[in-house]
Amino acid sequence: MHDESNIRMTASDPPVHPAAAGPPAANTFPIGAVMATLRKTMPAYMQPLVDQMGGEGATPFHILIATILSLRTKDTLTAVVAPRLFAVADTPATILALGEERLAELIYPVGFYRTKARSILQICRILLDEYGGRVPADLDQLLALPGVGRKTANLVLTAGYGLPGICVDIHVHRITNRWGYVQTKTPDATELELRARLPPEYWIEINRLLVTLGQNICHPTSPRCSVCPVAWACARVGVTRSR
Repeated sequence: MHDESNIRMTASDPPVHPAAAGPPAANTFPIGAVMATLRKTMPAYMQPLVDQMGGEGATPFHILIATILSLRTKDTLTAVVAPRLFAVADTPATILALGEERLAELIYPVGFYRTKARSILQICRILLDEYGGRVPADLDQLLALPGVGRKTANLVLTAGYGLPGICVDIHVHRITNRWGYVQTKTPDATELELRARLPPEYWIEINRLLVTLGQNICHPTSPRCSVCPVAWACARVGVTRSR
């Protein structure tokens, strides 16, 4: 499924416009060449916040809390709120001691800040009672925590622990479907499909690379296809307008 022996184009070859080359068949998508190109080109852009934190040695607990704060919230706001919270309390015990009202004040104005405050306090209590204050490095145990979905759990594993996982957010879901690499309806379905077909060496980094691509070039509407470094491989599924 992942055999690329018949693919002649490499990351260093000049891009070919999809209109000239035609979209790649789903089972021959040049994922190796595409990922190699993104590895070279995406570092020129601002990286996703949680990946920055992981690269700077943030603890799995910080990754977990920052990811929860970032849900339905822009990275620019989370980058202000998370450090503000951690400057006051940065462990399960110290955050739990804040209480709901004080915690809500500290994380305002992230989206759904009151709901997130309650979830974070519940998580902190569970971590203290069941895991000795540590964040579990297990997908199922992470998913059992209040307010933690597959995106958050996988990001804790990959960015927090450096363990294999595929974090699929809306960018990864949209772009892999737009490429024609997968044909799925939901991010969870995309994760399962990628687990079946994406070579393991790309699992950890695909979220960072595609979030960067999605935030800067491959927008939901009117993507900037004229400057996309991997436009040559993209089937442009669902794209009706581009720049």
